[in-house]
Amino acid sequence: MNELLTRRFFILVPLALLLKMFLKPQKVYASSKKIEENWNLSKDEWKKRLSPESYYVLREEGTERPFTSPLNEEKRKGVFCCAGCQQSLFLSEMKYDSGTGWPSFWNSIEGAIDTKIDFKLIVPRTEYHCSRCGGHQGHVFNDGPKPTGKRYCNNGVALTFETK
Repeated sequence: MNELLTRRFFILVPLALLLKMFLKPQKVYASSKKIEENWNLSKDEWKKRLSPESYYVLREEGTERPFTSPLNEEKRKGVFCCAGCQQSLFLSEMKYDSGTGWPSFWNSIEGAIDTKIDFKLIVPRTEYHCSRCGGHQGHVFNDGPKPTGKRYCNNGVALTFETK
């Protein structure tokens, strides 16, 4: 059995690296995305505007620890907005408990997010950002509930919540 795993390791790892080189993914930070001119702020301007945790997620495409955001438990009626520019991203009716430790949604407000493919973990994932300021929000997966089957897994520090 160990011999089989060793052979798989020596075949699959180089294959994954070759695929990554062949597909040539570019490292694109949220702050370098073409965004609305009013939101094309310098690093220092973003750092003044955001908490260190929000800056790390929104501008450097980081991830917060699971089960740390109070928004994960938010159940009131309202709107979840981008913490960078306050654009509305999700309605409270779109939220559900995925059990992952991050606020999760089965859909987004039309036109509120942009996506790109991310190869940071070698396996391609779909990353999404605020369409107004380019702030990184999280990743979308195909294991969510009906009607979309999507799970928009969001960093809580990348969101604010406004009650209706």
